[in-house]
Amino acid sequence: MSIDRKEIRPIIIGLDSKIPNSVEEKFQNETLRPIIKMQHDLLLKYFSSYLLSKKCHFDNLTQLKREAFIDAAFKKDISFKSELKGLIFGQFTVFEFTIYCSNKRDFNKRILTMIQQRITSVIELF
Repeated sequence: MSIDRKEIRPIIIGLDSKIPNSVEEKFQNETLRPIIKMQHDLLLKYFSSYLLSKKCHFDNLTQLKREAFIDAAFKKDISFKSELKGLIFGQFTVFEFTIYCSNKRDFNKRILTMIQQRITSVIELF
């Protein structure tokens, strides 16, 4: 039994697919955004687990210090970033993985930026 990974992804409203985009933008909008949206709850749970592992009392920090902590994690913690990317890669099709491999550096940056924005946008939940 085979599951079509694309069928279980949410549809992102507001993205105009008729506007010509670069390959990177198209991959971001058609693959990365839906996967990151689908993985939202898991990404937040992973970040909560990360806070526990770092013994961070996030609820005692000011808004500014919370944002600085998140920024530092995304800039300095290689293991953290690798595991977050893995949560996204695991949802790629073989074809999508081939596209990803053609420009890993740019796609990694896009993936981490989107996840960081998503976590920062719901910072009050932590």
